Amino acid sequence: MKLHQVPVKVAKYLSLIIAGVVCVGPLVVVLFASLKTKKEYSSTGPLDPPKNWLNFDNFVTAFTNGRMLQGFINTAIILAVSLVGAIFVGTLAAYALDRFAFKGRRMVYNAFLVASLIPAVLMQVATFHIIHAMGLFNTRGAAILLFMGTDVVAIYIFLQFMASIPVSLDEAAMLEGANRWTIYWRIILPLLRPAIATAVIIKGIAIYNEFYIPFLYMPARELGVISTSLYRFKGPFGAQWEVISAGTIVVIVPTLVLFLFLQRFIYRGLVAGAVK
Repeated sequence: MKLHQVPVKVAKYLSLIIAGVVCVGPLVVVLFASLKTKKEYSSTGPLDPPKNWLNFDNFVTAFTNGRMLQGFINTAIILAVSLVGAIFVGTLAAYALDRFAFKGRRMVYNAFLVASLIPAVLMQVATFHIIHAMGLFNTRGAAILLFMGTDVVAIYIFLQFMASIPVSLDEAAMLEGANRWTIYWRIILPLLRPAIATAVIIKGIAIYNEFYIPFLYMPARELGVISTSLYRFKGPFGAQWEVISAGTIVVIVPTLVLFLFLQRFIYRGLVAGAVK
């Protein structure tokens, strides 16, 4: 290695170490807190390890008092229905924008981009009135309908993959008597599987971690999801941070395991979409 390359190497690895500490540091603090008793948590620092590494009382409390099992069930139902609907709506929107030539196509595409730049909180008053008028307030249907809304990132991924599918396939199918729906269902959708897998992972993690929509539109206790179940341990006179930390670890584990197993599909899908 040449001498002038040494500072570059040092800076590269130093930046990676700093980034690793920044990412892992908060997780270590939460893990330590989840294994401490209430008295121990209030009398020790955030980086002080717990005295008993096998203290799982906080995890039991989080599961029982926080109804986390019910939260997992509600989250799974909302997640499954929302993802199916979102993929269906997103692929149809991408199919229409890519394959149909109509006036205002560019305006529709730009409208999606503009909508993504508007903070969602600015539209919550109008959205709340619409959900309430539809009779969906305090039901799972409210969250499902809002999560099914078209995702600009997903549509962009679908469009990039769809651009690589030759239009000649559509024309050949139409010569065989296939209509537009058959072309979409039998040809386009199967070829979009890599893009669909990428969109499912990205949007699935976003829905799994979402707090604001379930908290606002599903306040009933029996409709609590994973994110809102942790909020039950925070009250006006304080918070049980050691129990919240235990619940946070429980929530993080599924997404962490899923990401570790599927990270190559995420990166491959995003890179392939960018190249195509």
